[in-house]
Amino acid sequence: MPTVSVCAPAAEERYDIVIERGLLRRAAPLLGAYAGRRAAVVADEHTATLYGRALLCALRKAGAEATLLTLPAGETTKSAEQLFALYDAFLAAGLTRADAVFALGGGVIGDLAGYAACTYLRGVDFIQVPTTLLAQVDSSVGGKVAVNHPRGKNLLGAFYQPRLVLIDPNTLSTLDERQFGAGLGEVVKCGCIADSALFELLESLGSRKALVPHLPEIVARCCALKARYVREDPHDHGVRMQLNFGHTLGHALENALGYGRMLHGEGVCIGMAAAARWGERKGVTPPGTAKRLVALLDAYGLPSALPQGLSPEQLAETMALDKKAEGRTVRAVLLNRIGACDVFPMTARELVDLTFERA
Repeated sequence: MPTVSVCAPAAEERYDIVIERGLLRRAAPLLGAYAGRRAAVVADEHTATLYGRALLCALRKAGAEATLLTLPAGETTKSAEQLFALYDAFLAAGLTRADAVFALGGGVIGDLAGYAACTYLRGVDFIQVPTTLLAQVDSSVGGKVAVNHPRGKNLLGAFYQPRLVLIDPNTLSTLDERQFGAGLGEVVKCGCIADSALFELLESLGSRKALVPHLPEIVARCCALKARYVREDPHDHGVRMQLNFGHTLGHALENALGYGRMLHGEGVCIGMAAAARWGERKGVTPPGTAKRLVALLDAYGLPSALPQGLSPEQLAETMALDKKAEGRTVRAVLLNRIGACDVFPMTARELVDLTFERA
C-alpha cells in the first residue's frame, strides 16, 4: 500500500498517510495501538451511513471500544455550537486522555473533530479518515484544525497533527459531481503552485472520466507535496503560505455568500483564476497563464467566474479578515509560472481593485 510520511519537526508529530483502495475494510491491522482504548468516530449523516459500520468493525476487530457520533452534513456544522455538542458527546462516552477521536468524512468533519480533539482535555489522539477528494488531497494532511466564526472562515483554530491518516480512494465513488469537482480544485492548485507535471497530466487527461483511474496516484502525489510543505514550515509562517493560492478570494466568497452556498473548492477555483489575473496585471505572472488555467478549469467543469451581485466593498471587508492577514496587509499568492509561486503582501483594497479591473 502506498504510504506518505509526514515529518513535522517534533518527534510526536511524525505520522503516516496510508493510501489503498478498500482500506476501510482492511484497516484493523493499522489500528492495534488503540486496543483496550475508547475511540469516538465523528461522522456526518452521510458518511456515518456509508462508512461508519466499516470503521467501527475495524476498530472493534483491533480491540478498541468504538462509538459513532453523527452530526449534520454541511459547512454550517463547522461551528462553535457543534463543537460544544462534540465535547458533551465525548464526556458522555467517557473519553479520557488515553483515548482517540477519528474523523470520518470530508473537510468539515476533519476540521471540527480535529479542533475538538485538540482542545478536549488539552488534547487526545486524532486520526483522519477522509472520504472526499478535497479532504484526501488537502485538509486531512498538515494538522490545521478549526471552526468558522460568523465573520470569517477558520478564524478559530490550531495546529494539531493527526497520529495517522487512512485514505481509501474507493470512497470517492460515492461523491456527487459537485463535491468531486470541489476536490479537483485543490488538485489543480497543487499543480499550479509546485507541480507543473501534475498540471500537464490534468491537461492531457482532459476530463473527469479519464482522470478516475489515476486517482490513487494523484492523491498520493498531492499528499507528498503537502507533506513537503508541512516539513519545511509546520506552522504556516513562511513557504507553506503558498498553499493558500486561490484561498484569499475563495474564503471571502464563501463568507460573503453565506457558508454552504459555495463549496470550498469552488471558491478556490474562482480565487485561482482571479489570482492568475492579478499576477498578470502586476507583471508577476506570464501573460496567457490565466487563460491556460481557466481552460483547464472549464475542461473539468469547474467554475472560474466571479458570482454576480457581490460588491467590491463586501469583498474588501471579507478579504481583510483573511486569517493570514497582518495589519492592513493580505498575503496574496501569485504565480511566477505554472508550477511556481510566491507570496506578495497587498492590501484587500488593491486585490479588490484588481479583481474588478476590466481586462
